Amino acid sequence: MTNNDILKKLRIALELKDTDIIEILKLADFDISKAELSALFRKEGHANYKECGDQILRRFLNGLIIRNRGKREDIPGGA
Repeated sequence: MTNNDILKKLRIALELKDTDIIEILKLADFDISKAELSALFRKEGHANYKECGDQILRRFLNGLIIRNRGKREDIPGGA
């Protein structure tokens, strides 16, 4: 299973729209255009297909965490 497949499945499972995904990525300090995002959801072999790299998927997952739990606050005085 590729990162593109994982992103597609999460999009369907969480009922996310393109604008939702763009906002989630912004929460993780990652800007992506609607055209770049749609390229991630195209079929492999399509002329405009773009592979979803580890960084994009990682930022998306971090953005989901921020969206659902809020930003991580540093713990004073330790690990």
